[in-house]
Amino acid sequence: MSENTNPAPAPVDPTTTEAWQRLEEHDGMLGKGLRETFEENPDRAKNLSFEAADLFVDLSKNLVSEDTVGLLLDLAKETGVTERRDAMFAGEHINTTEDRAVLHTALRRPKGATPALEVDGQNVDGDVREVLDRIYAFANKVRSGEWTGVTGKKIETVVNVGIGGSDLGPVMVYEALRPLADAGIEARFISNIDPTDVGETTRDLDPETTLVIVASKTFTTLETITNAKLVRAWLLEGLHAAGVAESSDAEAVAKHFVAVSTALDKVEEFGIDPANAFGFWNWVGGRYSVDSAIGTILAVVFGPEAFEEFLGGFHAMDEHFRTAAPEQNVPLLMGLLNIWNVNFLGAETHAVLPYSQFLHRFPAYLQQLTMESNGKAVRYDGSPVTVETGEIFWGEPGTNGQHAFYQLIHQGTRLIPADFIAFANPTYALKDGETDVHELFLANFFAQTKALAFGKTAEEVEAEGTRGSLVPARVFAGDRPTTSIMASALTPSVLGQLIALYEHITFVQGAVWGINSFDQWGVELGKQLAKQLTNAVAGDEAVLAEQDASTRQLIEYYRAHRA
Repeated sequence: MSENTNPAPAPVDPTTTEAWQRLEEHDGMLGKGLRETFEENPDRAKNLSFEAADLFVDLSKNLVSEDTVGLLLDLAKETGVTERRDAMFAGEHINTTEDRAVLHTALRRPKGATPALEVDGQNVDGDVREVLDRIYAFANKVRSGEWTGVTGKKIETVVNVGIGGSDLGPVMVYEALRPLADAGIEARFISNIDPTDVGETTRDLDPETTLVIVASKTFTTLETITNAKLVRAWLLEGLHAAGVAESSDAEAVAKHFVAVSTALDKVEEFGIDPANAFGFWNWVGGRYSVDSAIGTILAVVFGPEAFEEFLGGFHAMDEHFRTAAPEQNVPLLMGLLNIWNVNFLGAETHAVLPYSQFLHRFPAYLQQLTMESNGKAVRYDGSPVTVETGEIFWGEPGTNGQHAFYQLIHQGTRLIPADFIAFANPTYALKDGETDVHELFLANFFAQTKALAFGKTAEEVEAEGTRGSLVPARVFAGDRPTTSIMASALTPSVLGQLIALYEHITFVQGAVWGINSFDQWGVELGKQLAKQLTNAVAGDEAVLAEQDASTRQLIEYYRAHRA
Protein backbone atom coordinates (compact mmCIF):
# COMPACT_ATOMS: atom_id res chain seq x y z
CA MET A 1 0.00 0.00 0.00
CA SER A 2 1.46 3.34 -1.08
CA GLU A 3 1.35 6.34 1.19
CA ASN A 4 2.43 9.92 0.73
CA THR A 5 4.90 10.39 3.56
CA ASN A 6 5.45 14.05 2.73
CA PRO A 7 1.94 15.50 2.37
CA ALA A 8 1.65 18.95 0.89
CA PRO A 9 0.31 21.85 2.92
CA ALA A 10 -3.32 22.60 2.25
CA PRO A 11 -3.87 24.79 -0.79
CA VAL A 12 -5.80 28.01 -0.39
CA ASP A 13 -9.50 27.37 -0.88
CA PRO A 14 -10.34 29.95 -3.56
CA THR A 15 -13.90 30.34 -2.31
CA THR A 16 -12.61 31.67 1.02
CA THR A 17 -10.69 34.54 -0.54
CA GLU A 18 -11.92 38.11 -0.56
CA ALA A 19 -11.47 38.24 -4.34
CA TRP A 20 -13.75 35.23 -4.87
CA GLN A 21 -16.45 36.79 -2.72
CA ARG A 22 -16.24 40.02 -4.67
CA LEU A 23 -16.30 38.16 -7.99
CA GLU A 24 -19.48 36.37 -6.94
CA GLU A 25 -21.13 39.74 -6.38
CA HIS A 26 -19.62 41.27 -9.51
CA ASP A 27 -21.42 41.77 -12.83
CA GLY A 28 -18.53 41.49 -15.23
CA MET A 29 -20.09 43.73 -17.86
CA LEU A 30 -21.66 46.10 -15.38
CA GLY A 31 -25.09 45.37 -16.79
CA LYS A 32 -24.05 46.17 -20.34
CA GLY A 33 -23.49 44.09 -23.45
CA LEU A 34 -20.36 44.08 -25.56
CA ARG A 35 -21.92 46.47 -28.07
CA GLU A 36 -22.55 49.17 -25.49
CA THR A 37 -19.26 48.54 -23.74
CA PHE A 38 -17.24 48.97 -26.94
CA GLU A 39 -19.21 52.10 -27.86
CA GLU A 40 -18.60 53.69 -24.46
CA ASN A 41 -14.92 52.75 -24.28
CA PRO A 42 -13.08 53.30 -27.58
CA ASP A 43 -9.85 52.13 -25.90
CA ARG A 44 -11.26 48.79 -24.76
CA ALA A 45 -9.66 46.76 -27.57
CA LYS A 46 -6.28 48.39 -27.01
CA ASN A 47 -6.45 48.07 -23.23
CA LEU A 48 -7.37 44.38 -23.36
CA SER A 49 -4.90 43.32 -26.05
CA PHE A 50 -1.40 42.09 -25.32
CA GLU A 51 1.76 40.75 -26.89
CA ALA A 52 3.50 37.63 -25.66
CA ALA A 53 6.64 36.71 -27.61
CA ASP A 54 5.39 36.73 -31.24
CA LEU A 55 1.71 36.33 -30.39
CA PHE A 56 -0.85 39.13 -30.45
CA VAL A 57 -3.73 38.31 -28.12
CA ASP A 58 -7.01 40.23 -28.06
CA LEU A 59 -9.07 39.55 -24.93
CA SER A 60 -11.48 42.44 -25.45
CA LYS A 61 -14.39 40.31 -26.68
CA ASN A 62 -14.60 38.43 -23.38
CA LEU A 63 -17.41 39.16 -20.92
CA VAL A 64 -15.30 41.17 -18.53
CA SER A 65 -14.67 44.74 -17.58
CA GLU A 66 -11.29 46.03 -16.56
CA ASP A 67 -12.60 45.79 -12.99
CA THR A 68 -13.22 42.07 -13.54
CA VAL A 69 -9.64 41.60 -14.66
CA GLY A 70 -8.43 43.38 -11.55
CA LEU A 71 -10.48 41.12 -9.29
CA LEU A 72 -9.20 38.03 -11.11
CA LEU A 73 -5.63 39.20 -10.61
CA ASP A 74 -6.44 39.65 -6.92
CA LEU A 75 -7.70 36.05 -6.90
CA ALA A 76 -4.42 34.85 -8.41
CA LYS A 77 -2.52 36.73 -5.73
CA GLU A 78 -4.61 35.36 -2.88
CA THR A 79 -4.34 31.77 -4.12
CA GLY A 80 -0.56 31.99 -4.59
CA VAL A 81 -0.39 31.40 -8.34
CA THR A 82 2.89 33.24 -8.88
CA GLU A 83 4.53 31.52 -5.91
CA ARG A 84 3.51 28.13 -7.29
CA ARG A 85 4.75 29.17 -10.73
CA ASP A 86 8.13 30.13 -9.30
CA ALA A 87 8.29 26.84 -7.40
CA MET A 88 7.68 24.97 -10.65
CA PHE A 89 10.45 26.79 -12.52
CA ALA A 90 12.81 26.21 -9.58
CA GLY A 91 12.27 22.45 -9.64
CA GLU A 92 10.40 22.07 -6.37
CA HIS A 93 8.30 18.90 -6.08
CA ILE A 94 4.94 20.46 -6.84
CA ASN A 95 3.69 17.14 -8.26
CA THR A 96 2.86 15.99 -4.76
CA THR A 97 1.11 12.68 -5.42
CA GLU A 98 4.20 11.39 -7.21
CA ASP A 99 6.72 13.47 -5.22
CA ARG A 100 8.29 14.89 -8.38
CA ALA A 101 9.51 18.14 -9.78
CA VAL A 102 7.62 19.55 -12.77
CA LEU A 103 10.29 20.67 -15.20
CA HIS A 104 9.01 20.54 -18.76
CA THR A 105 10.21 24.15 -18.97
CA ALA A 106 13.78 22.87 -18.50
CA LEU A 107 13.52 20.94 -21.76
CA ARG A 108 13.70 24.18 -23.74
CA ARG A 109 16.22 26.24 -21.81
CA PRO A 110 18.83 27.47 -24.28
CA LYS A 111 22.30 26.05 -24.34
CA GLY A 112 24.51 27.85 -21.84
CA ALA A 113 21.60 29.35 -19.89
CA THR A 114 22.68 30.95 -16.64
CA PRO A 115 22.47 30.30 -13.84
CA ALA A 116 22.59 26.56 -14.50
CA LEU A 117 19.57 24.65 -13.24
CA GLU A 118 20.33 21.97 -10.68
CA VAL A 119 17.48 19.93 -9.15
CA ASP A 120 17.75 17.02 -6.71
CA GLY A 121 21.52 17.01 -7.14
CA GLN A 122 21.37 16.71 -10.93
CA ASN A 123 22.60 19.20 -13.50
CA VAL A 124 19.33 19.40 -15.40
CA ASP A 125 20.68 21.61 -18.18
CA GLY A 126 23.55 19.22 -18.81
CA ASP A 127 21.28 16.18 -18.83
CA VAL A 128 18.85 17.77 -21.28
CA ARG A 129 21.56 18.99 -23.63
CA GLU A 130 23.33 15.60 -23.64
CA VAL A 131 20.16 13.87 -24.83
CA LEU A 132 19.43 16.59 -27.40
CA ASP A 133 22.96 16.31 -28.81
CA ARG A 134 22.51 12.55 -29.22
CA ILE A 135 19.12 13.03 -30.88
CA TYR A 136 20.53 15.60 -33.28
CA ALA A 137 23.48 13.39 -34.21
CA PHE A 138 21.09 10.52 -34.90
CA ALA A 139 18.73 12.74 -36.87
CA ASN A 140 21.55 14.02 -39.06
CA LYS A 141 22.66 10.46 -39.84
CA VAL A 142 19.16 9.47 -40.92
CA ARG A 143 18.59 12.65 -42.92
CA SER A 144 21.92 12.42 -44.74
CA GLY A 145 21.56 8.73 -45.59
CA GLU A 146 24.49 7.70 -43.43
CA TRP A 147 22.04 5.61 -41.38
CA THR A 148 20.48 3.00 -43.63
CA GLY A 149 18.29 -0.01 -43.29
CA VAL A 150 19.72 -3.51 -43.18
CA THR A 151 19.82 -3.73 -46.98
CA GLY A 152 21.68 -0.43 -47.31
CA LYS A 153 18.73 1.65 -48.54
CA LYS A 154 18.12 5.19 -47.30
CA ILE A 155 15.31 5.68 -44.79
CA GLU A 156 12.23 7.21 -46.45
CA THR A 157 9.59 6.76 -43.73
CA VAL A 158 9.79 7.02 -39.96
CA VAL A 159 6.96 5.39 -38.01
CA ASN A 160 6.40 6.59 -34.44
CA VAL A 161 4.75 3.98 -32.20
CA GLY A 162 3.37 5.53 -29.01
CA ILE A 163 0.14 6.60 -27.35
CA GLY A 164 -1.12 9.58 -25.36
CA GLY A 165 1.59 12.18 -25.01
CA SER A 166 3.97 9.95 -26.98
CA ASP A 167 1.66 10.30 -29.98
CA LEU A 168 -0.61 13.35 -29.79
CA GLY A 169 2.23 15.87 -29.56
CA PRO A 170 4.42 14.51 -32.38
CA VAL A 171 1.39 14.00 -34.66
CA MET A 172 0.12 17.52 -34.05
CA VAL A 173 3.52 19.14 -34.63
CA TYR A 174 4.21 17.06 -37.73
CA GLU A 175 0.90 18.08 -39.26
CA ALA A 176 1.44 21.72 -38.28
CA LEU A 177 4.93 22.00 -39.80
CA ARG A 178 4.65 19.50 -42.63
CA PRO A 179 5.83 21.87 -45.38
CA LEU A 180 9.20 22.11 -43.58
CA ALA A 181 9.97 18.39 -44.06
CA ASP A 182 13.00 18.84 -46.31
CA ALA A 183 14.90 15.54 -46.27
CA GLY A 184 12.54 13.36 -48.30
CA ILE A 185 11.40 11.57 -45.15
CA GLU A 186 7.73 11.05 -44.32
CA ALA A 187 6.43 10.55 -40.78
CA ARG A 188 3.65 8.16 -39.83
CA PHE A 189 2.13 7.38 -36.46
CA ILE A 190 0.63 4.33 -34.77
CA SER A 191 -1.13 4.65 -31.43
CA ASN A 192 -4.39 2.70 -31.25
CA ILE A 193 -4.23 -0.94 -30.20
CA ASP A 194 -6.99 -1.55 -32.74
CA PRO A 195 -5.03 -3.66 -35.28
CA THR A 196 -6.50 -1.49 -38.01
CA ASP A 197 -4.01 1.21 -37.03
CA VAL A 198 -0.95 -0.95 -37.64
CA GLY A 199 -2.45 -2.56 -40.73
CA GLU A 200 -3.39 0.68 -42.45
CA THR A 201 -0.23 2.55 -41.49
CA THR A 202 2.17 -0.10 -42.78
CA ARG A 203 0.28 -1.59 -45.72
CA ASP A 204 1.96 0.53 -48.42
CA LEU A 205 5.36 0.94 -46.78
CA ASP A 206 8.64 -0.65 -47.84
CA PRO A 207 10.26 -2.38 -44.83
CA GLU A 208 13.69 -1.77 -46.37
CA THR A 209 13.26 2.00 -46.14
CA THR A 210 11.27 2.20 -42.89
CA LEU A 211 12.61 3.23 -39.49
CA VAL A 212 10.48 2.70 -36.37
CA ILE A 213 10.66 4.76 -33.18
CA VAL A 214 9.08 3.03 -30.18
CA ALA A 215 8.16 5.73 -27.65
CA SER A 216 7.44 4.46 -24.15
CA LYS A 217 9.26 5.73 -21.07
CA THR A 218 8.88 2.44 -19.18
CA PHE A 219 8.67 0.24 -22.29
CA THR A 220 5.66 -1.45 -20.71
CA THR A 221 2.73 0.53 -22.10
CA LEU A 222 0.37 -2.17 -23.34
CA GLU A 223 -0.76 -0.47 -26.53
CA THR A 224 2.70 0.69 -27.52
CA ILE A 225 4.55 -2.57 -26.91
CA THR A 226 1.81 -4.63 -28.57
CA ASN A 227 1.92 -2.39 -31.64
CA ALA A 228 5.73 -2.42 -31.66
CA LYS A 229 5.69 -6.21 -31.76
CA LEU A 230 3.18 -6.17 -34.62
CA VAL A 231 5.34 -3.74 -36.59
CA ARG A 232 8.44 -5.81 -35.88
CA ALA A 233 6.69 -8.92 -37.24
CA TRP A 234 5.54 -6.96 -40.33
CA LEU A 235 9.03 -5.62 -40.93
CA LEU A 236 10.79 -8.97 -40.60
CA GLU A 237 8.25 -10.70 -42.81
CA GLY A 238 8.75 -8.04 -45.48
CA LEU A 239 12.51 -8.23 -45.27
CA HIS A 240 12.43 -12.00 -45.55
CA ALA A 241 10.33 -11.64 -48.69
CA ALA A 242 12.96 -9.21 -50.02
CA GLY A 243 15.67 -11.83 -49.54
CA VAL A 244 17.05 -10.91 -46.11
CA ALA A 245 17.96 -14.11 -44.29
CA GLU A 246 16.25 -14.91 -40.99
CA SER A 247 19.69 -15.21 -39.48
CA SER A 248 19.95 -11.43 -39.92
CA ASP A 249 16.81 -10.67 -37.87
CA ALA A 250 18.73 -9.25 -34.91
CA GLU A 251 20.70 -6.93 -37.17
CA ALA A 252 17.51 -5.93 -38.99
CA VAL A 253 15.73 -4.95 -35.80
CA ALA A 254 18.78 -3.01 -34.62
CA LYS A 255 18.94 -1.10 -37.91
CA HIS A 256 15.21 -0.42 -38.23
CA PHE A 257 14.17 0.23 -34.62
CA VAL A 258 15.18 2.87 -32.08
CA ALA A 259 13.53 3.73 -28.77
CA VAL A 260 12.50 6.70 -26.69
CA SER A 261 12.71 5.11 -23.27
CA THR A 262 14.74 4.92 -20.09
CA ALA A 263 14.14 1.17 -19.56
CA LEU A 264 17.32 0.08 -21.32
CA ASP A 265 17.00 -3.57 -20.23
CA LYS A 266 13.57 -3.89 -21.84
CA VAL A 267 14.72 -1.97 -24.92
CA GLU A 268 17.60 -4.42 -25.37
CA GLU A 269 15.33 -7.39 -24.76
CA PHE A 270 13.13 -6.16 -27.62
CA GLY A 271 16.15 -6.13 -29.90
CA ILE A 272 16.95 -2.41 -29.96
CA ASP A 273 20.53 -1.34 -29.32
CA PRO A 274 20.48 0.60 -26.01
CA ALA A 275 22.88 3.06 -27.65
CA ASN A 276 19.93 4.02 -29.85
CA ALA A 277 17.56 4.71 -26.96
CA PHE A 278 16.86 8.33 -26.07
CA GLY A 279 15.59 8.95 -22.57
CA PHE A 280 13.73 11.57 -20.60
CA TRP A 281 13.01 12.08 -16.93
CA ASN A 282 10.25 11.47 -14.42
CA TRP A 283 9.79 15.23 -14.12
CA VAL A 284 8.41 15.27 -17.67
CA GLY A 285 4.75 14.30 -17.88
CA GLY A 286 3.66 12.63 -21.10
CA ARG A 287 1.38 15.47 -22.17
CA TYR A 288 4.25 17.92 -21.62
CA SER A 289 6.86 15.88 -23.50
CA VAL A 290 6.71 16.81 -27.19
CA ASP A 291 9.81 18.97 -26.74
CA SER A 292 11.71 16.09 -25.08
CA ALA A 293 13.10 12.94 -26.72
CA ILE A 294 9.46 12.19 -27.63
CA GLY A 295 10.06 14.70 -30.41
CA THR A 296 12.87 12.60 -31.93
CA ILE A 297 10.75 11.92 -35.03
CA LEU A 298 10.36 15.68 -35.48
CA ALA A 299 14.11 16.24 -35.31
CA VAL A 300 14.56 13.56 -37.99
CA VAL A 301 11.89 14.88 -40.35
CA PHE A 302 12.43 18.63 -39.90
CA GLY A 303 16.06 18.70 -38.81
CA PRO A 304 17.86 19.82 -35.63
CA GLU A 305 17.81 23.50 -36.61
CA ALA A 306 14.02 23.57 -36.90
CA PHE A 307 13.69 21.61 -33.65
CA GLU A 308 15.91 24.14 -31.87
CA GLU A 309 13.71 26.94 -33.23
CA PHE A 310 10.70 25.04 -31.91
CA LEU A 311 12.30 24.83 -28.45
CA GLY A 312 13.15 28.52 -28.64
CA GLY A 313 9.48 29.33 -29.09
CA PHE A 314 8.57 27.40 -25.94
CA HIS A 315 11.29 29.21 -24.01
CA ALA A 316 10.15 32.64 -25.20
CA MET A 317 6.67 31.97 -23.79
CA ASP A 318 8.14 30.48 -20.62
CA GLU A 319 10.09 33.68 -20.05
CA HIS A 320 7.01 35.80 -20.69
CA PHE A 321 5.02 33.76 -18.16
CA ARG A 322 7.88 33.83 -15.65
CA THR A 323 8.73 37.52 -15.86
CA ALA A 324 5.86 39.60 -17.25
CA ALA A 325 3.91 41.77 -14.84
CA PRO A 326 0.60 40.15 -13.87
CA GLU A 327 -1.50 42.74 -15.66
CA GLN A 328 0.43 42.06 -18.89
CA ASN A 329 0.95 38.32 -18.43
CA VAL A 330 -1.01 36.59 -21.18
CA PRO A 331 -1.04 32.98 -19.86
CA LEU A 332 -2.01 34.28 -16.43
CA LEU A 333 -4.81 36.45 -17.83
CA MET A 334 -6.14 33.71 -20.11
CA GLY A 335 -6.10 31.16 -17.30
CA LEU A 336 -7.99 33.57 -15.07
CA LEU A 337 -10.53 34.25 -17.82
CA ASN A 338 -11.15 30.51 -17.98
CA ILE A 339 -11.75 30.55 -14.22
CA TRP A 340 -14.25 33.38 -14.71
CA ASN A 341 -16.04 31.54 -17.51
CA VAL A 342 -16.22 28.20 -15.69
CA ASN A 343 -16.83 29.20 -12.09
CA PHE A 344 -18.78 32.42 -12.44
CA LEU A 345 -20.48 32.25 -15.85
CA GLY A 346 -21.16 28.49 -15.82
CA ALA A 347 -19.34 27.50 -19.01
CA GLU A 348 -18.75 23.76 -19.26
CA THR A 349 -16.85 23.57 -22.54
CA HIS A 350 -14.19 25.59 -24.35
CA ALA A 351 -13.75 25.64 -28.11
CA VAL A 352 -10.37 26.10 -29.79
CA LEU A 353 -10.83 27.12 -33.42
CA PRO A 354 -7.63 27.44 -35.45
CA TYR A 355 -8.02 29.17 -38.80
CA SER A 356 -5.20 27.06 -40.17
CA GLN A 357 -5.63 23.62 -41.67
CA PHE A 358 -2.13 22.77 -40.46
CA LEU A 359 -3.41 23.02 -36.86
CA HIS A 360 -6.20 20.52 -37.40
CA ARG A 361 -4.82 18.30 -34.60
CA PHE A 362 -4.21 21.15 -32.17
CA PRO A 363 -7.61 20.87 -30.42
CA ALA A 364 -7.05 17.12 -29.93
CA TYR A 365 -3.63 17.85 -28.46
CA LEU A 366 -5.15 20.38 -26.07
CA GLN A 367 -7.77 17.86 -24.97
CA GLN A 368 -5.12 15.75 -23.31
CA LEU A 369 -3.13 18.72 -22.04
CA THR A 370 -6.09 20.40 -20.36
CA MET A 371 -8.48 17.61 -19.40
CA GLU A 372 -5.88 15.12 -18.19
CA SER A 373 -4.28 17.92 -16.20
CA ASN A 374 -7.31 19.56 -14.62
CA GLY A 375 -9.98 16.87 -14.65
CA LYS A 376 -9.60 16.40 -10.89
CA ALA A 377 -12.03 16.20 -7.97
CA VAL A 378 -9.46 16.40 -5.18
CA ARG A 379 -6.93 19.07 -4.35
CA TYR A 380 -3.22 18.45 -4.07
CA ASP A 381 -3.48 17.79 -0.34
CA GLY A 382 -6.10 15.07 -0.93
CA SER A 383 -9.09 17.16 0.16
CA PRO A 384 -12.17 17.52 -2.07
CA VAL A 385 -12.32 20.46 -4.45
CA THR A 386 -14.67 23.24 -3.49
CA VAL A 387 -15.52 24.44 -7.03
CA GLU A 388 -16.07 23.09 -10.51
CA THR A 389 -12.74 22.20 -12.14
CA GLY A 390 -11.73 21.65 -15.72
CA GLU A 391 -13.74 22.19 -18.86
CA ILE A 392 -14.26 20.12 -21.99
CA PHE A 393 -11.88 21.32 -24.71
CA TRP A 394 -12.83 20.65 -28.30
CA GLY A 395 -12.70 22.20 -31.75
CA GLU A 396 -12.02 21.93 -35.46
CA PRO A 397 -10.33 24.22 -37.96
CA GLY A 398 -12.24 27.11 -39.47
CA THR A 399 -13.97 27.34 -41.86
CA ASN A 400 -15.03 23.69 -41.60
CA GLY A 401 -16.45 24.22 -38.12
CA GLN A 402 -18.58 27.11 -39.39
CA HIS A 403 -20.55 24.61 -41.44
CA ALA A 404 -20.91 22.20 -38.53
CA PHE A 405 -21.19 23.36 -34.91
CA TYR A 406 -20.98 27.17 -35.00
CA GLN A 407 -24.77 27.23 -34.97
CA LEU A 408 -24.70 26.06 -31.35
CA ILE A 409 -22.08 28.65 -30.38
CA HIS A 410 -23.99 31.51 -32.02
CA GLN A 411 -27.62 30.74 -31.17
CA GLY A 412 -27.65 27.85 -28.71
CA THR A 413 -28.57 28.05 -25.06
CA ARG A 414 -25.11 27.18 -23.76
CA LEU A 415 -22.26 29.61 -23.16
CA ILE A 416 -19.22 28.36 -25.08
CA PRO A 417 -16.09 30.50 -24.80
CA ALA A 418 -13.91 30.11 -27.88
CA ASP A 419 -10.29 30.81 -28.79
CA PHE A 420 -9.74 31.78 -32.43
CA ILE A 421 -6.20 31.36 -33.82
CA ALA A 422 -4.97 32.77 -37.14
CA PHE A 423 -1.83 33.81 -39.03
CA ALA A 424 -1.27 36.86 -41.21
CA ASN A 425 0.82 35.02 -43.79
CA PRO A 426 -0.21 31.74 -45.43
CA THR A 427 2.08 28.87 -46.29
CA TYR A 428 0.51 28.74 -49.75
CA ALA A 429 -0.38 32.17 -51.14
CA LEU A 430 -3.03 31.11 -53.64
CA LYS A 431 -5.45 33.26 -55.63
CA ASP A 432 -8.85 32.65 -57.17
CA GLY A 433 -8.55 35.00 -60.09
CA GLU A 434 -7.83 38.33 -58.42
CA THR A 435 -9.05 37.17 -55.01
CA ASP A 436 -6.42 36.43 -52.39
CA VAL A 437 -7.88 33.26 -50.85
CA HIS A 438 -6.05 33.73 -47.56
CA GLU A 439 -7.69 37.14 -47.20
CA LEU A 440 -11.05 35.52 -47.89
CA PHE A 441 -10.21 32.93 -45.24
CA LEU A 442 -9.23 35.53 -42.64
CA ALA A 443 -12.34 37.57 -43.41
CA ASN A 444 -14.23 34.60 -41.96
CA PHE A 445 -11.99 34.64 -38.87
CA PHE A 446 -12.65 38.34 -38.26
CA ALA A 447 -16.36 38.04 -39.05
CA GLN A 448 -17.00 35.18 -36.66
CA THR A 449 -15.57 36.87 -33.59
CA LYS A 450 -17.44 40.07 -34.50
CA ALA A 451 -20.74 38.20 -34.95
CA LEU A 452 -20.31 36.28 -31.70
CA ALA A 453 -19.55 39.44 -29.77
CA PHE A 454 -22.09 41.87 -31.19
CA GLY A 455 -24.81 39.67 -32.66
CA LYS A 456 -27.74 40.99 -34.65
CA THR A 457 -30.80 42.67 -33.15
CA ALA A 458 -34.44 42.19 -34.08
CA GLU A 459 -34.47 45.75 -35.41
CA GLU A 460 -31.55 44.96 -37.72
CA VAL A 461 -33.27 41.79 -38.91
CA GLU A 462 -36.49 43.68 -39.63
CA ALA A 463 -34.58 46.42 -41.45
CA GLU A 464 -33.49 43.75 -43.91
CA GLY A 465 -37.14 42.98 -44.69
CA THR A 466 -37.79 39.99 -42.44
CA ARG A 467 -41.13 40.02 -40.62
CA GLY A 468 -43.19 38.04 -38.14
CA SER A 469 -42.16 34.74 -36.63
CA LEU A 470 -39.01 34.57 -38.77
CA VAL A 471 -37.47 37.48 -36.92
CA PRO A 472 -36.50 35.61 -33.71
CA ALA A 473 -34.89 32.81 -35.74
CA ARG A 474 -32.60 35.35 -37.36
CA VAL A 475 -31.65 37.25 -34.23
CA PHE A 476 -28.16 36.69 -32.81
CA ALA A 477 -27.93 37.51 -29.12
CA GLY A 478 -24.22 38.29 -29.20
CA ASP A 479 -22.19 38.51 -25.98
CA ARG A 480 -20.57 35.16 -26.75
CA PRO A 481 -17.01 35.39 -25.38
CA THR A 482 -14.01 34.90 -27.65
CA THR A 483 -10.27 35.36 -27.52
CA SER A 484 -8.34 36.07 -30.73
CA ILE A 485 -4.72 34.94 -31.06
CA MET A 486 -2.69 36.00 -34.09
CA ALA A 487 0.88 35.69 -35.28
CA SER A 488 2.69 36.62 -38.45
CA ALA A 489 3.10 33.01 -39.63
CA LEU A 490 3.00 29.44 -38.38
CA THR A 491 6.69 28.80 -37.78
CA PRO A 492 8.37 26.27 -35.47
CA SER A 493 8.93 29.06 -32.94
CA VAL A 494 5.33 30.28 -33.06
CA LEU A 495 4.04 26.72 -32.67
CA GLY A 496 6.24 26.27 -29.60
CA GLN A 497 4.86 29.53 -28.22
CA LEU A 498 1.27 28.38 -28.73
CA ILE A 499 1.87 25.06 -26.98
CA ALA A 500 3.62 26.71 -24.04
CA LEU A 501 0.86 29.32 -23.82
CA TYR A 502 -1.75 26.63 -23.23
CA GLU A 503 0.54 24.70 -20.88
CA HIS A 504 0.74 27.76 -18.67
CA ILE A 505 -2.97 28.58 -18.99
CA THR A 506 -3.63 25.06 -17.71
CA PHE A 507 -1.17 25.60 -14.88
CA VAL A 508 -2.86 28.83 -13.79
CA GLN A 509 -6.28 27.20 -13.59
CA GLY A 510 -4.94 24.27 -11.58
CA ALA A 511 -3.12 26.61 -9.21
CA VAL A 512 -6.26 28.63 -8.50
CA TRP A 513 -8.30 25.46 -7.97
CA GLY A 514 -5.63 23.98 -5.72
CA ILE A 515 -5.27 20.79 -7.74
CA ASN A 516 -2.23 18.89 -8.96
CA SER A 517 -2.25 19.38 -12.72
CA PHE A 518 0.65 16.97 -13.21
CA ASP A 519 -0.62 13.51 -12.29
CA GLN A 520 -3.21 11.39 -14.10
CA TRP A 521 -4.44 8.67 -11.79
CA GLY A 522 -7.79 8.73 -13.55
CA VAL A 523 -6.40 6.82 -16.53
CA GLU A 524 -5.19 3.89 -14.44
CA LEU A 525 -8.34 2.00 -13.43
CA GLY A 526 -9.52 1.26 -16.95
CA LYS A 527 -6.07 -0.03 -17.91
CA GLN A 528 -5.94 -2.29 -14.85
CA LEU A 529 -9.38 -3.73 -15.58
CA ALA A 530 -8.48 -4.29 -19.24
CA LYS A 531 -5.61 -6.53 -18.15
CA GLN A 532 -7.95 -8.47 -15.87
CA LEU A 533 -10.57 -8.87 -18.60
CA THR A 534 -8.20 -10.05 -21.31
CA ASN A 535 -8.46 -13.68 -20.15
CA ALA A 536 -12.26 -13.52 -20.03
CA VAL A 537 -12.36 -12.18 -23.58
CA ALA A 538 -10.03 -14.97 -24.68
CA GLY A 539 -12.26 -17.67 -23.18
CA ASP A 540 -11.51 -18.07 -19.48
CA GLU A 541 -14.92 -19.00 -18.07
CA ALA A 542 -13.89 -18.56 -14.44
CA VAL A 543 -12.81 -14.96 -15.00
CA LEU A 544 -15.91 -14.32 -17.09
CA ALA A 545 -18.15 -15.56 -14.30
CA GLU A 546 -16.64 -12.98 -11.92
CA GLN A 547 -17.81 -10.05 -14.03
CA ASP A 548 -20.93 -7.95 -13.58
CA ALA A 549 -23.95 -8.91 -15.67
CA SER A 550 -23.54 -6.15 -18.25
CA THR A 551 -19.82 -6.74 -18.85
CA ARG A 552 -20.37 -10.50 -18.99
CA GLN A 553 -23.17 -10.08 -21.52
CA LEU A 554 -21.05 -7.87 -23.79
CA ILE A 555 -18.13 -10.30 -23.71
CA GLU A 556 -20.48 -13.20 -24.49
CA TYR A 557 -21.86 -11.27 -27.46
CA TYR A 558 -18.34 -10.70 -28.75
CA ARG A 559 -17.38 -14.36 -28.38
CA ALA A 560 -20.57 -15.53 -30.09
CA HIS A 561 -20.09 -13.25 -33.09
CA ARG A 562 -16.31 -13.31 -33.55
CA ALA A 563 -15.66 -15.16 -36.81
